[in-house]
Amino acid sequence: MAYKPKVGATMSSPNVIPMADIMLVLLIIFMVVTPMLTKGLSVELAKVTSPSDMPDADKDDAVIVGVSSSGDVYLGNTKSDLSQIADQVRDRISNKLDKTVFVKSDGRAKYGVVVKVVDEIRAAGVDNVGLLTDKSDQNRRAAPPPPPAGD
Repeated sequence: MAYKPKVGATMSSPNVIPMADIMLVLLIIFMVVTPMLTKGLSVELAKVTSPSDMPDADKDDAVIVGVSSSGDVYLGNTKSDLSQIADQVRDRISNKLDKTVFVKSDGRAKYGVVVKVVDEIRAAGVDNVGLLTDKSDQNRRAAPPPPPAGD
């Protein structure tokens, strides 16, 4: 008679511990990578009631010029001098068919700085300048008041 080892009881439920470990690792990776996906300068955009939709601003090759609340000018993620912005924009749009540049300005930035930036962009030979804004919540209707309590 041959020796036959005894096998323990079989587990009838799946082991989800490795799957939970993988999910936690993926969650951490997404939490680290997501802030890096922000394109350009992070600003609080001006709020308007009737914005135009500009889906081309989300493209990878879109040229975005940012103006911070302190008046600093950025081309993409790099800080730039206002006097050099025209040359830098001209270099970026030289081989593109769509010569549109988007201006992402902080709502608290001085109007004069934004006008100078737009003027420099137009001097670079840009056909279209798009101003990026957020939709205002002011046109939202307030909830109607509750009806008076009847006796």
